[in-house]
Amino acid sequence: MRILLVEDDAALRAQLRAALLEAAYVVDEADNGCDAHFLGDTEVFDAVVLDLGLPQLDGLTVLRRWRDAGRAMPVLILTARDA
Repeated sequence: MRILLVEDDAALRAQLRAALLEAAYVVDEADNGCDAHFLGDTEVFDAVVLDLGLPQLDGLTVLRRWRDAGRAMPVLILTARDA
C-alpha cells in the first residue's frame, strides 16, 4: 500500500514514517499544503495521513480540492489543535 504522509512537524513526520515503513507501507511525504495537493492530485495513493495545520495551504483546503477534483482516496486527519 502506498501512503501519502502530510505533516509539517519534522520529528512527528519521522516517527510516523518509521511506524508506517515498519508496517510495510510505501510512504511518500509532504511538509506543506502545496506539495501535498500536488502529490495527491498527480499520484495514486491508497490512503493519506493529513495534518490540518500546514504551511502554505491548510489541510482542509487540500482535502476539499482533492474531493472537488474527484480524488476519493481515504484520508485520516491527524492534527493537534490547542483550542
